[in-house]
Amino acid sequence: MGEPGGPGHDRQELLPHPVTGRLFPSPVPPGTGWPGDPAAEDTPVARTRAAAARLARTAPDVEELDARVSVCRACPRLVRWREEVATGGKRASFADQPYWGRPGPGFGDPHPQVLVVGLAPAANGTNRTGRMFTGDRSGDWIYAALHRAGFAAEPHSVASGDGQRLSGARIVAAVRCAPPANRPSPLERDTCGAWLDRDLALAEPTLRSVLALGAIAWTATLQSARRLGWAVPRPAPRFGHGAETTLVSSHGKAIRLLGSYHVSQQNTFTGKLTEAMLDAVLSRL
Repeated sequence: MGEPGGPGHDRQELLPHPVTGRLFPSPVPPGTGWPGDPAAEDTPVARTRAAAARLARTAPDVEELDARVSVCRACPRLVRWREEVATGGKRASFADQPYWGRPGPGFGDPHPQVLVVGLAPAANGTNRTGRMFTGDRSGDWIYAALHRAGFAAEPHSVASGDGQRLSGARIVAAVRCAPPANRPSPLERDTCGAWLDRDLALAEPTLRSVLALGAIAWTATLQSARRLGWAVPRPAPRFGHGAETTLVSSHGKAIRLLGSYHVSQQNTFTGKLTEAMLDAVLSRL
């Protein structure tokens, strides 16, 4: 498969964006007008774990961090999978739409009081729309809850360019590419950790709390905090729905980490996570 924007994309079918109607290939080349695309044609691309760490560490602000995240190619298995889904593995109901097919950049307030950390993009959600938790049932749950809590402008997030906005909150993920079977490998989680490190560091001046959706996001946040030199309780705080601990940044600022069961269909359809349970955690942020 060709690089984004390379010769391989010239032969791909162009399909209309569901909001703007503009035609795009799948995956979407950076800097070609996709709503909310933070990258340009010359955004530097990480192709190795070391490059991802360097580009994350040197990102001067959230906007550039998101741009660099959105073109990362450091994990070959994830690159191959996300692009396979975007070309030959589309869900039938979205076959007439272009697929983003790139890592999911963060979304929301660049100076958040609350950072929401998920697991990874969904193959037919973020990997299709280019926005975290957008276009799938998990997104329906988290955006509705964020709207009820006063963080989201709309109770739903259907597609990039649909008018959704977050105020006081930003959404990121422990892993930024859609993984096969929703299971990133330990090496892939570690490689992506550099992006989360920088997200935490850039958010720290305004940050008061982090919401970890699921055990992987909880662990990833604790690991990032340690790498940044933040004080983390020992033994490591255990994840659970409603769990809470306090992290202390390298500048001495106390930041609360709260846990919630992930908003996956496995949890919401079975009643393991209810709207009331999610709202109760959000009310403590």
